[in-house]
Amino acid sequence: RSKKFQALLKAPRFQAPTAPWVRKHGRPRCAAPGAGAHGRSGAVRCARAERCGVAGRSGAVRCARAERSGVAGRSGAVRCARAERSGVAGRSLPRPAVRTPAAAAARPGHGQPGGRPAGHLARAAAPRSLLRAVAGRERLPHGGGGARLRGQAFLNIPGLSSPCRPVQYLAQTLAKPGISFTGHTSVKSIPFFITFIGLEFAVSWVQKRKLPGRINDGISSLSLGILSRLPDVLFRSVDLISYIYIWDKYRLFELPWDSPWTWYLTLLGVDFAYYCFHRISHEVNILWAAHQVHHSSEDYNLFTALRQSILQKYTSWIFNLPMALFIPPSVFAVHLQFNLLYQFWIHTEVITSLGPLEWILNTPSHHRVHHGRNPYCIDKNYGGTLIIWDRIFGTFEAEDAKVVYGLTHPVNSFNPIMLQLRPLAHIWNTFWATPGFCSKLSVIFKGPGWGPGKPRLGLPEEIPVVLSQGTILLRIGFIILSLTSFGLLLENRSKAGILEITRCLVFIGVYKLGYLRSQFSSLGYAYEVLFSLCAAFWGIQIMKQITSSKDKHH
Repeated sequence: RSKKFQALLKAPRFQAPTAPWVRKHGRPRCAAPGAGAHGRSGAVRCARAERCGVAGRSGAVRCARAERSGVAGRSGAVRCARAERSGVAGRSLPRPAVRTPAAAAARPGHGQPGGRPAGHLARAAAPRSLLRAVAGRERLPHGGGGARLRGQAFLNIPGLSSPCRPVQYLAQTLAKPGISFTGHTSVKSIPFFITFIGLEFAVSWVQKRKLPGRINDGISSLSLGILSRLPDVLFRSVDLISYIYIWDKYRLFELPWDSPWTWYLTLLGVDFAYYCFHRISHEVNILWAAHQVHHSSEDYNLFTALRQSILQKYTSWIFNLPMALFIPPSVFAVHLQFNLLYQFWIHTEVITSLGPLEWILNTPSHHRVHHGRNPYCIDKNYGGTLIIWDRIFGTFEAEDAKVVYGLTHPVNSFNPIMLQLRPLAHIWNTFWATPGFCSKLSVIFKGPGWGPGKPRLGLPEEIPVVLSQGTILLRIGFIILSLTSFGLLLENRSKAGILEITRCLVFIGVYKLGYLRSQFSSLGYAYEVLFSLCAAFWGIQIMKQITSSKDKHH
């Protein structure tokens, strides 16, 4: 026997409390015909396992019919040929998710006072018990003692060719079409998504008297979200299956799943892995071709959170594998879903600032910068739940000027297929048009802005300056106001001073809001001081005119 198996045998056992009737008269014999006597070890020999399932002192059950019940050894491991009819489950062992019609029928008790129906073990939902099995240990069910079982115990599961560990059972279960932990969570979240989208529309209408986005853009985002889920019908949970495989085969040590420090460490680990993947998705052209789908919307609302790539999930799982060397899969799965769901609500403009939380969490303000195509927004704020990674690695940028959303080179289409595939077509054409083998590889693995003779991420000055329609209209209005004011000043009109004060105050306000920006950021403070002095000067001139006019009347 291996050292690991010897350790399981020496594990502390759980002894269920003994009923007073049993203490006085001894354990009952099986009521089924053909039942044998109880031995010294407390083993029970039963002709029908569905009527008798009492675990003896050693936790072993010996049954005369192998097709209905298996044999549990001293370690408490259970081998079952038909899980829907029998199978004593330990704390670490998964239970069948669906009962067959035969198993669903009413059955008598175990054959001892207070025994539970034999079908009791088949009622629990599989995903929950499977994750608990992967996480660690659980005791035998009510009705008997036995050794504490571990998640490494082998099982005969219906539909599997050979005995397997629970983690392998979880992986094979998730690999089947129509079964997915992540997909199940996403489906469960749909009502909450719809509720929050409706709430955002209501708040935006109350605050600004307009909807938070265009209808056609919202429908396009919803279509891309549906399209991104379609591969899950055939391929399920690549991230969890790969994680469980590494955990089962190559883990270095196991952190206790019930320790708070394990959960805190997993929170940081999952978010840091997402930061690394997110940053590389912006800095590697072939990965950006998939991720750009999420950035293609020129609106910013909760619909934008649903705009996802159909290909991105097949590369993100690689960054989570180092955690599989020591973090239990059940803890990882919870935090993976939390990180994904957290990022839904930050895609909104109705929330401006969260005060001190802006220093730690990724907030709507920080994520608006990430979705902007302004030059100061490019390749900034990659964090998922936390913003501390951007502050540490120098990719943080606070929201300043009015953010313009979308791509610097937009696709200009609402067609979900076109939005998914056109960037890949662009890379394909650029790859064949670029001379040299090394340059061709650079087209794929360097930044989207790379070109021959340029840095890896391209030149910052080549990023186009993008102006929104509101910014353009404000600038045109300010130019007209300035020309009118100059004309009145040249004509020495009495109302020219009031108009000039208005022009200076409008400039200061528009500049503060970010609709006007100078090519030289160092001159920003000088502009504010100059226009403030100009407004004060014309204010003094107007006061002098009013005073002189009163003196003339007297």
